[in-house]
Amino acid sequence: MTSQAQTSELFDINAWRDSLAEFVATMLFIFIGCGSVVASGIATGGTLDAGRLVAIALAHGIAITLLVFATAHISGGHINPAVTVGAIITKKITPIKGGMFIVMQLAGAIVGALLLWIVAPEAAQGNLGAHGLGTDVSVGMGLLTEIILTFLLVFVIFAAAMDKRGAGALAPIAIGFAVMAAHLVAVPLTGAGIKPARSLGPAVFSGAWADHWIYWVGPLLGGGLAASVYQALFASDRNGSA
Repeated sequence: MTSQAQTSELFDINAWRDSLAEFVATMLFIFIGCGSVVASGIATGGTLDAGRLVAIALAHGIAITLLVFATAHISGGHINPAVTVGAIITKKITPIKGGMFIVMQLAGAIVGALLLWIVAPEAAQGNLGAHGLGTDVSVGMGLLTEIILTFLLVFVIFAAAMDKRGAGALAPIAIGFAVMAAHLVAVPLTGAGIKPARSLGPAVFSGAWADHWIYWVGPLLGGGLAASVYQALFASDRNGSA
């Protein structure tokens, strides 16, 4: 695709429709995901026990499953800047349209967190589910955790959804299980970022910016690496075309 053709996507109603789907899906994901942290905190008094960990993981996994089912036929159901960056690197999407997706994902995350901030009782808001490193978790440990688990998620997405030999209509279920598994491991360690938009939204309203860069660098590195490895070694189309 020529540079002029790519630029024309900025004025393409279909590209904006696809981007709007990413906005809506990310907004709802943030509301549900962060909402599960707030709601489970109310139920447990703020203690992260095994039951609360499972509840948070289930909420994130189920939410992403539903939202990918809802948007896969519209935008591809990225709902994550790390996925979109991986798609740009492997030429599954143009840089212009990918940039539109990322902007709308981030905007959706902020609006989703705003809605949660409005409806959640002030005494129960805490940090609105913002991410942060767990006790005795170093910056290096947290960064590596985010890289590994985002690699898992994006690898599953490329294998199940972006490869024509993949799971097809069942791909959202595989993606949901990947998100759930990542949360079961990482919530006590990093809060389970794996989606920069998920980290940004609640941070905007809670002011929880400590080590926030980890939740961008880790997922973008992990996602980009997973996309590149899958496309180079395992994809049905190894030349980078969609």
